[in-house]
Amino acid sequence: MPEATSISPSADQLETVKYDDDGLVPAIVQDDATGAVLMMAYMNAETLAMSLDQGRTVFWSRSRQEVWRKGDTSGDRQFIRSAAYDCDGDTLLFKVEQEGNGACHTGEYSCFYRPFGE
Repeated sequence: MPEATSISPSADQLETVKYDDDGLVPAIVQDDATGAVLMMAYMNAETLAMSLDQGRTVFWSRSRQEVWRKGDTSGDRQFIRSAAYDCDGDTLLFKVEQEGNGACHTGEYSCFYRPFGE
């Protein structure tokens, strides 16, 4: 079973994150071992802090308007191996160890399983 490891950002790093008018920032989740992009979801300041502290991804559900810890109901948990923010501070990147069947609620390993074109 993977272990959760907390990440301790500086106050300056946390202040660099830019949230939209709804207080949200996009968070891309990537498989640490394969580099596959697994999903994109949103975080607010609370769920970012929870994710970094707990070592597991925690998001803000825009549809349910509630905190959502990935894998609590599905068992498909994500253990954070590294976390970064982009040059503008308006997008986050989490490299994770994916547990279970995958990241997508449809049962697919990645949410990005539908290519355009043939």
